[in-house]
Amino acid sequence: MASQIHFLDIKGKPLLSRDYKGDIPSTTIEKFPLLLLELENTIDDGDYKPFINHDGINYIFINHNNLYICALTRKNENIMTIVIFLSKLVEVLTQYFKSLEEESIRDNFVIIYELLDEMMDFGIPQTTDTKILKEYITQDYYSLIKTTPSHLVAPPNAVTNAVSWRKDGITYKKNEAFLDVVESINMLISPQGKVLNSEILGQINIKSHLSGMPNLRLGLNDKGLFTGNNNGEGESTASTEGKNVEMEDIKFHQCVRLSKFENEKLITFIPPDGEFTLMSYRLSSAQFLTKPLMLVNCKTKIHKHSRIEINCTIKAQIKKKSTANNVEVIIPIPDDADTPKTEAEYGSVKWIPEKSCLVWKLKTFPGGKQFQMRAELGLPAVTDSESILSKKPIKVNFSIPYFTTSGIQVRYLRINEPKLQYQSYPWVRYITKSGEDYIVRTR
Repeated sequence: MASQIHFLDIKGKPLLSRDYKGDIPSTTIEKFPLLLLELENTIDDGDYKPFINHDGINYIFINHNNLYICALTRKNENIMTIVIFLSKLVEVLTQYFKSLEEESIRDNFVIIYELLDEMMDFGIPQTTDTKILKEYITQDYYSLIKTTPSHLVAPPNAVTNAVSWRKDGITYKKNEAFLDVVESINMLISPQGKVLNSEILGQINIKSHLSGMPNLRLGLNDKGLFTGNNNGEGESTASTEGKNVEMEDIKFHQCVRLSKFENEKLITFIPPDGEFTLMSYRLSSAQFLTKPLMLVNCKTKIHKHSRIEINCTIKAQIKKKSTANNVEVIIPIPDDADTPKTEAEYGSVKWIPEKSCLVWKLKTFPGGKQFQMRAELGLPAVTDSESILSKKPIKVNFSIPYFTTSGIQVRYLRINEPKLQYQSYPWVRYITKSGEDYIVRTR
């Protein structure tokens, strides 16, 4: 797959490199900064292209914390596979060093080389599970290990087992499994409260505290939830029968038996120990939501060279038995606004000058309720505040427990450990929350 992997600073200077195949000259990476500059000058703003082809060499890269992680290959490889591996590499190194940046690379180059050798062999991805890697690649270099036959250090059995994501001999006094169905809503709302665009990003997260090698079977509320062909890599397009609901970008954790899912539409798996995402999916929320869950109406009046008045109303358009928690309405204001005076019918309002916004916080918000907030700020020297405000939308954050927008429900989570035969306790929780792009246009 990849012939070389390079870590570079923001200027394109190499910090650390690993050559797996030796089929590309080591000086090839020196052309990357100029090629990247040419790419940035040719593509439109907002577009993203994660690869460059030059003289028969593919430069595939991602950006993280003022770093470029770049893979080089000669062959016509699957670019997204390499991008995903580079993302997993960043994730692993971040969990090792807490923060992946230029300084942490310079301070930990020995362990990074070890991880690169374990995670990829001759350019082919191998182990990318941080929990397994930490079992035999540690940061405790201060202790010397004897190399006598009785003290030989061997990789854990999980590396060579069929179940590479779980080690043997896990025991718990109380065997429990916690399952969270989390749906994040991204929505673009007009100033009049009309939904312009929306989608639901869903995840089924599991925290496993189970002994031995348990087999789990997950049943959802509709056996016909999944239709269509799986591509063999944990991705599928699906729909619900009778409702014509299309689920896209379905992805499974590697522990899911894809053949069982493909033939019988059953989700069966041996879980990793601890927390992991079993499944993720995406669907259009237009089939479920005809109106915003949180409706914000904000009117702004600007008195030139004087002050700005803001009148904001928020209504929870959810069932009365439901309650939204930790609601935040982030209202943009001119950069030079100061001396705020706020009055909220419920909750608290905070001025954050470094971000040029007001944050209205409501800790709990019962369904069907409506609250108002009024603010007045001084404008010492405003030239064109009207145009500035029109470019900044209002962002809304919230979470609603015990509720899913799509209606997906867990019918059962059966746990069976054939050897230990213990009694287990599965727990299921539902959460709907705002996504990164739940925004309301102001004009």
